[in-house]
Amino acid sequence: MLIHIIVSWLLSALALWMVAQMVPGIELRGFGDALIATLVIAVVNATIGPILRFFSFPLVFLTLGLFLLVVNAILLKLASLFTPGFKIRGFLSAVIGSVVLTILTWILRRLVF
Repeated sequence: MLIHIIVSWLLSALALWMVAQMVPGIELRGFGDALIATLVIAVVNATIGPILRFFSFPLVFLTLGLFLLVVNAILLKLASLFTPGFKIRGFLSAVIGSVVLTILTWILRRLVF
């Protein structure tokens, strides 16, 4: 159980590091900062995420779920504000980064688990 959590954390950090290499406007100083940023992203998603998703539900419903891309970008951008060494410049970078991060994390987890 604990090893599963640690491996998931490492895979998420690897995915975030890869996103920083691929998406212009997302900067990460190193893999250590990716590990910290991944923890901050998890905390932001667990605390602020449900509140933001609750209040944005009407827009999510009207856009058939597409507004969740905006919500995820806001959460990623918010996490970058709390993490030294992790910066997102511009909202479009946050949107693209959140999509690519989701896809990469999913692929890496499918390959390992």
